[in-house]
Amino acid sequence: MNAPASLTVDLQALAANYRTLEAVGGAPVHPVVKADAYGLGAAACAERLMREGARTFFVARTSEGERLRDALGTAPAIYILDGCLSGRAARLRAADLRPVLNTDAQMREWLSAGGGACGLQIDTGMNRLGFRPEAAPAPFEGLDLVLSHLACADDPAEPMNARQRDAFAAAAARYPGAIRSFANSGGVFLGNDYGFDATRPGICLYGGGPEGRPDARIRPVATLSAEVLQVREVPAGESVGYSRGFVAGTPRRIATVAAGYADGVLRSYSPRGQAWVAGDTRPIVGRVSMDVCAVDVTGLEIAVGDAAELFGPNRPLDEAAAAAGTVAWELLTSVGPRVQRRYVG
Repeated sequence: MNAPASLTVDLQALAANYRTLEAVGGAPVHPVVKADAYGLGAAACAERLMREGARTFFVARTSEGERLRDALGTAPAIYILDGCLSGRAARLRAADLRPVLNTDAQMREWLSAGGGACGLQIDTGMNRLGFRPEAAPAPFEGLDLVLSHLACADDPAEPMNARQRDAFAAAAARYPGAIRSFANSGGVFLGNDYGFDATRPGICLYGGGPEGRPDARIRPVATLSAEVLQVREVPAGESVGYSRGFVAGTPRRIATVAAGYADGVLRSYSPRGQAWVAGDTRPIVGRVSMDVCAVDVTGLEIAVGDAAELFGPNRPLDEAAAAAGTVAWELLTSVGPRVQRRYVG
């Protein structure tokens, strides 16, 4: 490593997940690369996905779309999930970005500026963004995509999934010729009747399972690892870290690892976090600090400079997230900017 902590992104695994999602969903995949591709690097990930055939991408913010356009050139369609915010129409048009319109005010803003290709979001029950079905506008020139978003796709048994699907199908029928996009990552696995014309997966592209747990069909993409900075013997009765968060009941061997909550090792890992080190899964002990965490390596052969894996092939992303009391989305997007991104494959 050139830095003591690194996030390694396996682009071959990313491409494999893309192909899996396309096959399972029975529809073209339009990747979601918002939040810098969930922290993995939007430009690098989108460029690799374009090699697999992706030609449409989704981001949340106008500024994200502008950066992605600069990186990818004129080839792909880039949709902005925020829509056309006040005063943004000229920026969107200048960068050839397509707003997903969510309100009457956004629609007026976009059309009054000259309009053009855009999407429309229908709120089928999430109550987050979009038009309620009964308030959705009549078809208008430039509308080439209509979408909605599942609220409970990670729970296949949730009846709301089918209710949302049926509500979307009815609403989308008002817009013949527009591409219909409904399924997120979890939705891809609910059945082909959720796929419509195009799916919009995010977390499953990047290695998270569709139900918030590891899934054999999804390959790990991101590996967060960090160097061991120091190894020390801690006598019984002594503590490790702030606030005596861990007290050794017996003599322990403790490795101080160069990743803390500024790097994406969440403070909420205490006391259930784990790391893969020297071929074994070992507990993170004591409070996670800003720059380091402590791992119990008692009985292992380990030295300064060795690597500890916080999540990756040996420490699944979803399991690491569960140990921190959160989800894979937050874990990935929490990886800090000083962590070196490395791309393989």
